[in-house]
Amino acid sequence: MRIRDHRASDEPEINLVPLIDVILVLIIFFVVTATFDARSGLKLELPRATGEPGETAQSLSVLVNAEGRYFVGDNEVLRNDVESLKRALADAAGNDRERQVLLRADARTPHQAVVTAYEALGQLGFRRVVIATAPPQNGGGKDR
Repeated sequence: MRIRDHRASDEPEINLVPLIDVILVLIIFFVVTATFDARSGLKLELPRATGEPGETAQSLSVLVNAEGRYFVGDNEVLRNDVESLKRALADAAGNDRERQVLLRADARTPHQAVVTAYEALGQLGFRRVVIATAPPQNGGGKDR
């Protein structure tokens, strides 16, 4: 009796299912991590004013965008009430209330959003609050 060798006639094949699984996991990973940097998409139009720029190396950054949403450091405050903002400020600053706070509010921000930020800072005991501005476009500080 003759035994046939079937291995010689087998053709090699590539199973694509694990490759597709890996590619889908990579796509999901890149989509999720691309949404983490929300601050890079924020565009602020700062109010214009004359004056010398101050030192902001060690300051705590509070950003208020045109829609009135708050960002403390690199983190967005999910709710727009005073208590949520106070909690985010306390987490970012710790016990250091002598630290300078740089308030960057868009020129189109509703006035109430800036007042709410000031209220939260005042209730926590921050006294060194600086408002970020852009230099005037025409180069002069006088209005006509």
